[in-house]
Amino acid sequence: MLTTVIFYSYYLLIMGRTLYLIAYDITEDNRLNSVRYILKGHSTGGQKSVYECFLTEGELKTVIAQILDIIDNKNDRVHIFTMDGRSKPHVLGIALPPKDPDYFYIG
Repeated sequence: MLTTVIFYSYYLLIMGRTLYLIAYDITEDNRLNSVRYILKGHSTGGQKSVYECFLTEGELKTVIAQILDIIDNKNDRVHIFTMDGRSKPHVLGIALPPKDPDYFYIG
C-alpha cells in the first residue's frame, strides 16, 4: 500500500496536479446543484459540500471561472484550500479515513 501511495504521489507530481479541498455554502438550490455538478466532475472524493479535487493549474482556473459564473457574490461562499496529497488524514467520531482505489483514471 505504501508503494502505491508513493507511486501515486509521484505520478501526480509529474502530471502537475495539486490536491485542493473545495468547500461551498450556496444559498439557492439551483446554484448549489450547478456548483455541485461541476465539482463532482473533478473530484476524487467528497462529502456534502466539501470536495477533494486533484487539478492542474489550467483545470483549477476553469473550475474557478465556471463557479464565478454561477454564484451570487453577495450571498454565496466558496473556499479553495491547497492541500498536500501525501498528508495522513485525522478522523474523529464515526468518520472513516478515505480509502483510495488501486488506481485513478485521470483523463
